[in-house]
Amino acid sequence: MTTVNAPYGAAVPAHQLAAMLVDPKSASEFSAPVFAFFSEVPGSIQKQFLKDMGVDETQANSVAGLFAKLSGYTLPLTT
Repeated sequence: MTTVNAPYGAAVPAHQLAAMLVDPKSASEFSAPVFAFFSEVPGSIQKQFLKDMGVDETQANSVAGLFAKLSGYTLPLTT
């Protein structure tokens, strides 16, 4: 959570982040904590977080794909 919150002065709790990871609005609204999760957290930890929080990985992959298109970066969940 420090990785997604600290650089942006955010205070997003785990359950809120989990919801944001599957919400396409996170990409269209350029959510910095969600982008940090997809771009700065190692893929294995991303997958474990999704599992632990009960997040649908397919939906999260879709949102990660939106961020990849917007940013031009290859992101772990999109590979």
